[in-house]
Amino acid sequence: MNVGFASYLFAFVAYLALTGLLVTSWRGRSLGRLLILASAFSSLWALSSALAAIALITWPGFLQILEFSRDGFWCLFLLKSVQTNSNQSLSGRLRLTPARMYYLFLLIAGAVTVINPLFSALTETTSRVSREATLGIWVLFNIIALLLLEQLFRNSTQNQRWAIKHLCIGIGCIFAYDFFMFADALLFKQLNPALWNARGIVNALMVPLIAISVARNPKWSLDIYVSRNVVFQSVTLIGAGVYLLVMASAGYYIRFYGGSWGSTLQIAFFSGTGALLLIILFSGTIRAKIRVLLSKHFFNYKYDYREEWLRFTNTLSDSDDIVPIRAIRALSALVNSTGGALWIKEEKSDYFFNSCLNMPEPTSTLIAKDDSLATFLQQNLWIVDLEEYKRNPDLYEGFTPPLWLKSIENAWLVVPLLFKADLLGFIVILRSQSQKSINWEDRDLLKMAGQQIASHLAQHISEKALTHAQQFEAFNRLSAYVIHDLKNILAQQSLIVSNAEKHKHKPEFVDDVINTVKNSVERMTRLMEQMKSGIRGNSTQVINLFALLSDINSAHSTRKPSPSLGTPPEEPIFVRADKEQLSTVFGHIIQNAQDATPGDGHVIIHLEHKSGYALVSIEDNGSGMDQSFIKDRLFKPFDSTKGLTGMGIGVFESREYIRSIGGDIKVESTPGEGSIFSISLPETTSEE
Repeated sequence: MNVGFASYLFAFVAYLALTGLLVTSWRGRSLGRLLILASAFSSLWALSSALAAIALITWPGFLQILEFSRDGFWCLFLLKSVQTNSNQSLSGRLRLTPARMYYLFLLIAGAVTVINPLFSALTETTSRVSREATLGIWVLFNIIALLLLEQLFRNSTQNQRWAIKHLCIGIGCIFAYDFFMFADALLFKQLNPALWNARGIVNALMVPLIAISVARNPKWSLDIYVSRNVVFQSVTLIGAGVYLLVMASAGYYIRFYGGSWGSTLQIAFFSGTGALLLIILFSGTIRAKIRVLLSKHFFNYKYDYREEWLRFTNTLSDSDDIVPIRAIRALSALVNSTGGALWIKEEKSDYFFNSCLNMPEPTSTLIAKDDSLATFLQQNLWIVDLEEYKRNPDLYEGFTPPLWLKSIENAWLVVPLLFKADLLGFIVILRSQSQKSINWEDRDLLKMAGQQIASHLAQHISEKALTHAQQFEAFNRLSAYVIHDLKNILAQQSLIVSNAEKHKHKPEFVDDVINTVKNSVERMTRLMEQMKSGIRGNSTQVINLFALLSDINSAHSTRKPSPSLGTPPEEPIFVRADKEQLSTVFGHIIQNAQDATPGDGHVIIHLEHKSGYALVSIEDNGSGMDQSFIKDRLFKPFDSTKGLTGMGIGVFESREYIRSIGGDIKVESTPGEGSIFSISLPETTSEE
């Protein structure tokens, strides 16, 4: 067979296929039109060159006109692309616009291309000058094309370069090869037949690169779609062919340099490499990896990820369902499924059933950490497609679906929920009625969504644990407060017992005992109610503060030093608080002042207005405190100076309550001189 004919026929078939794809996917853009014309004239040029190789076309002028048309449209396409993609037009750096310069060149080149063959045909001679002028035209065409390619790539952004890099490589190789061939012909005054014959193959090999860039670049409005199975089979065939060529070359050298063992070694080598080729071709794992590689790098993405992620996020966060149900709904919606079930790891590392959507509750609610599914997900972090497993179990090496998973009707996918490289749980998704299979892109999206859901669920679990901890903390704090109040009640009862033997015959002592016991019973009853409800002191009321202080002062007057209350203010002062708790606060501070002050000392209570606040000060001349104690220990819970008889929460509880109603407690103290506790409370208008 004529080598030139086969070479250019191959190019014709390749460009004809590219033109057909471009025409069927064209969306009316001018760049797309130029690309179609460039590809169409390339196919016509390749066909005419193939026919010329077997002498069916003998007039060189026809070939030159098609060559001129092919190069002209490729350069027009590149020029238009440069003007579209560059941020700064070339006209800003040149006196003449690139378009005008190129159109002028086209006019001159077209004239030379048409006039030279006509002149040669009329005179039946071909002059050296006309031949060199024609070769010079092709060299200039190649230089212009390479310059435009350089400008196109340099003036493109990083994202644009990803879309056009294969185009630049493909067209660049075509015109670089032509430049070398025509420059060689111009130098040696004749075309190299070997270079000319190989030119068709070189042009054909660049077609896939051009098609990839066209499919990647939306500005050209050419949504080329080639079946992924066709591409996969073509790549497999080409790869097998290249493999056989390489192995044949290796076998030739083995036979050539193998001496007497050459033939034997060659046969053994061919047998081994043939078996290896069959293993590769029939390996499901290798074929799957090649298919994913081709899909990722040579096709448009299936999803608009911005819209998918917004929809997923909205479903995950905006629904009225509880968090686990929202997680199942959001994940299953990505593959058009209607439901599924969720298992989450508990503290013992086993997986417990949590929730399900649009399906009955599974029979197995506890999945052990050494279950085959849990082990496979933990080790491989893969999405398990049960339909794919049935078709090709070799892809899931070491995995056997457990019985509990088989018992779930319409179970389809198992998506791992990864949190900090650990398997937090997994979701079993039910089979979709509209989507029958998933590809690598679905898997990537599901895996990414699974990680987001895992983070969401981990936060949900942490919030629940925090809520439980807060509930226990509130109960423990209430218990501490109640015990502290019981200690005070016990102290009152102990005081009665210690004085009973001495004063039991005095009627006033008996009356005081009855009142004290009655008060103790009331307080203990309220404490029991608080323990049952878990709420401490929520019944606020408007209180006449001076009247309250008078009662408290009277209650503590039996101890030495007896507290004294200053004169009442000119106008009554009212505050809103829980009467019992506020009484406890003042009583505790007065009692502490009495404990720190000798019997001949004094404890004085003052009440006054101050900028909308009621200011109660309790002053003593007792032992006092240093600043370090006030700062580090006074308000610290469970830190007491009273030994085993104190709990260290009285002052802490007092300040916490006063702050909860908008007030504060401040302390001034000097060791050996005494202390002043200042309690400020927001006033209210009148007693209700």
